[in-house]
Amino acid sequence: MNMQLFRADGSIEEVIEKYTTMVYGIALTHVKNHTDADDVFQEVFLIYYQKGKTFNDEEHRKAWLINTTLNCCKKNLGNTWRKKTLPFEDFSDKIFQFASEEENSVYTALCELPAKYRIVLHLFYYEDLSVQEISRALKIRAGTVRMQLTRGREMIRNKLKGDYFYE
Repeated sequence: MNMQLFRADGSIEEVIEKYTTMVYGIALTHVKNHTDADDVFQEVFLIYYQKGKTFNDEEHRKAWLINTTLNCCKKNLGNTWRKKTLPFEDFSDKIFQFASEEENSVYTALCELPAKYRIVLHLFYYEDLSVQEISRALKIRAGTVRMQLTRGREMIRNKLKGDYFYE
């Protein structure tokens, strides 16, 4: 079997350019502020560079980056220093804005969901990954992904009830 292997060496700039939006988006959705998302982003690509890992294909690389991003987010959220600080949530809506009020409302509702729903919704809607790709990346069954998407959508719908686009 002649399988082309994708290496992490030498092409760090290309990989960063290709996956910046995905890694940063997942980090921001998970840690909910730009400062921590910046830290996670840098840590993910530092790990990528230091490991020099070999990948079977581009999907394998993408799945590794998703899992590494999630692990770095968990590490960041569990940080002892972070537990001793006050949340910056009161100002978060003033820092990050989408083009429309609807997008801001949906994103705010998304950030309020439990992590397992937040990540599948982010990967599905913001990164355009299929249910199968999310399943492989997160190492969970496709049925579980579909159920989390359904429940996450319902939670967002309930949070947004009364808004003009859900009348």
